[in-house]
Parts: sequence; structure tokens; C-alpha cells
Amino acid sequence: MSKYDNIPYKMYLDENEIPTAWYNVRSDMKNKPAPLIHPGTLQPLKFEDMQPIFCDELIRQELDNDTKYVPIPDEVLNFYKMYRPSPLTHAVFLEKMLDTPAHIFYKFEGNNTSGSHKLNSAIAQAYYAKKQGLKGVTTETGAGQWGTALSMACSYFGLDCKVYMVKVSYEQKPFRREVMRTYGANVTPSPSMDTEIGRKINAEHPGTTGSLGCAISEAVEAAVSTPGYRYELGSVLNQVLLHQSIIGLETKAACEKFGIKPDIIIGCAGGGSNLGGLISPFMGEKLRGEADYQIIAIEPASCPSFTRGRYVYDFADTGKVCPMAKMYTLGHDFIPSANHAGGLRYHGMSPILSQLYADGYMEARSVEQTAVFEAAEKFARVEGILPAPESSHAIRAAIDEALKCKETGEEKTIIFGLTGTGYFDLTAYEAFNNGTMTDYIPSDEDLEKGFASIPKLDL
Repeated sequence: MSKYDNIPYKMYLDENEIPTAWYNVRSDMKNKPAPLIHPGTLQPLKFEDMQPIFCDELIRQELDNDTKYVPIPDEVLNFYKMYRPSPLTHAVFLEKMLDTPAHIFYKFEGNNTSGSHKLNSAIAQAYYAKKQGLKGVTTETGAGQWGTALSMACSYFGLDCKVYMVKVSYEQKPFRREVMRTYGANVTPSPSMDTEIGRKINAEHPGTTGSLGCAISEAVEAAVSTPGYRYELGSVLNQVLLHQSIIGLETKAACEKFGIKPDIIIGCAGGGSNLGGLISPFMGEKLRGEADYQIIAIEPASCPSFTRGRYVYDFADTGKVCPMAKMYTLGHDFIPSANHAGGLRYHGMSPILSQLYADGYMEARSVEQTAVFEAAEKFARVEGILPAPESSHAIRAAIDEALKCKETGEEKTIIFGLTGTGYFDLTAYEAFNNGTMTDYIPSDEDLEKGFASIPKLDL
């Protein structure tokens, strides 16, 4: 008999139990994440340095290392109630299939039209842009989830939205692109010929399939050159992890309400928004010495920022127009192989998560994409949700941990983040089902090409 037999299969908080403030994990970090620095002066960025790029209130959130809880504006909280609280689900059918003594739970963030957790930050960022009186915003998107979420948020607040979508995703995921257009966004494949940086990248890398670093450069150029616009980013930044803490706060509240005590917490890692959001309140307990958890970041073997990257200052974008961040990075010129179909394509990692990883508060693993899609298929067949490829990295790790428990007889409790659905990722599923999907792991020589682009700074 399981100790969780008497809890519901799907666990919801009541609407009045939705957290009303975001949690800032930096407030509990002894070693704060290194500040963003100006690429010209190499000095920490000040508020006025960031004003041409970001909304004013978002800059304040980006720079605030000390405020523990930031109230969620009523307009944002009311929007959250369209799809929040999201369920914490007991994966009983997956447990049965694996025949494991482990207990597996997942926090499902795909129950909104964007299909992912990205809407949690998109609506907040769009709100602050509207409040500031802006006309519109620009952004980039890789797999398309962030672009979809921001187009929805901008539509809600009546803002223009310009999206630069990584070219390989633009071509592989036409339906994700069309959802953005349905919500009024202008979507351009990146690198494009519309910006100076895009033209330069196309000239230097003919036929390139693009990268998030390229798309970020174009979006920032478009923002700073268009009056009444600002740039908004869906991952990596401190402000984004702050907004996404709603995921972990709800998860922790549900655990306390239903008597669940996690041993292992797992999240996929690209730039860090999902992972950071899920683990934040649990990490806070760990930082304060109140509890301990095994926290695991899972990334693709073809874009291994944590596991094979370098912890240094690097540009956040390929065109070198953005501030520099200290993070685990593969180099801003690194472009993942075009055969990589699982999202999580960014060359670097959140400065917050990078600092926590460097300080030993979490671990990281990389997995190959055929193993990821194998796990996705197993999960879909027993749990009834077609998972996003990004989320499936976490599913892979959860299955692996559950099978370890089967070998040892340990009754561990595992929670992972199911960031969204995979219904716009069927080209990748088709490749897996047809047996044409292959694994690509960059060689040390391949990685050195990206590392060569990292600026040599004495910081």
C-alpha cells in the first residue's frame, strides 16, 4: 500500500489559494548572481543603462537582490485565474508501468493556449509595458512557446508584438507560428534580412539555421530602433525567474496541503525559466537550512551549457548588442545542430541558476534526444498527455530515478516539471516514430569553436 493512496490523482489549490506574491530566491542566496555588465565599460549595469532595452519596472525587478516577496499586480493575478492554479498530478500509471516503489508527481503547466509555462512571465511583462504607455514589444522565440505566450499577452493588453523566430523552428513548426499570427504578432524567421545584425550573420554564416542568440540580437536591435518599443525575454533573466516562481510556490503549497514530501525535484534546463520557477521556494528552504532536496537540471546533450560549458562572462546574444552575463555558456557564437529537435537551444544559462550550480546546491545531467523521445512516448501512452520535447528531458530523468529506486528498493518521492504540451512538435515526433531521428553530441573540437567567441576578460 502506498503512503499516497489517499490523495487525489490531480491536486488543485483553490482559486483563493493562488499565491499573491512572487518569491525572489536571490534574497536567500549568500552568493548573489554576478551582475550584468556593460560590454563597453565592463561595469555593472545601472538602471539608466537598461532603460533603452527593458521596461522600467522590469529593470527594478532585474536589479533587486533583496526583496523576498514581490506583490503580483491585480491585473496579472486576474489573468492567472484563467488557467491557474495548475494541477500537481500523481503519475500513478507511470509508476505502475515502471513497477517502481518511487512516487512520481508532475506539475503540469500546459493547460493554456500557449501550451506552456511561458505565459506566467509573458502576461507580467506585457502588463508592465502597457502600464508604462508603450506601443509594443519585440522578442525572440526558439521552439515557439515564448513567442506564442507573449503574443497572447500582448493581444490581451492591446500591444504590438514583433517576434523573431529561430529559422529552423520557423520552418519545422509552422502551426506554432500561425498561433502567434492569430494573436496578432508579426513573426520573422531569424536571422533575417530586416536588421543590420541579421544581414551580418547571414553574410558570415550562409545558410545558417539560426540560434536563440541570433534572434535575441535582432529583437533587441528592433526594439532600440523603434520608438515606443521595448524588448522582452522569456528566460534567463532574473525578472523571468521571479515571475515563474508561481510554479514552485503552487507546487510547494500543494505538497503541504496534501502531505507530499519530495526527495528529488527535476526540471529541464534551456535558459532556466522553468527550472528556476519550479525549484525556487524549495531552493529557498535549502539555502536557509530548513530542508534538503536533490535538485537536478536536465539539458540536451547537443546543447550542454551546464555540463560542458564554462562559467564566465559572455554575451547573451550572437550580435553582441546585449549586456554580458556571468553564466555557464558554450559561447555566444555556438549554434546547436539543426538535427536537435527538443528545444532548449540557448547557448547559456540563467545567472541565478549558474551561481547555485557553481555553489553546489544542484546537479546537472545531459541526455540524448532519442532517449528523451523514448521517455516522452512512454509517458504519453500511460499518462494521457503528449509532452513537449523540452519537458520530456525531465521525464527522462524522472524515469531513470524511478528505475534506480526499483533496483535499490528505495521509496523516494520525485517531482518534475511538465512545462507544456507537444502538439506543435509533431515533426520531431514523426522523425522519432520513423526512426530517422539521430543523436548528436558535439565533440570537444566543436565546442571549442563556440568557446573561442567568449571574450577574454580579467574579471
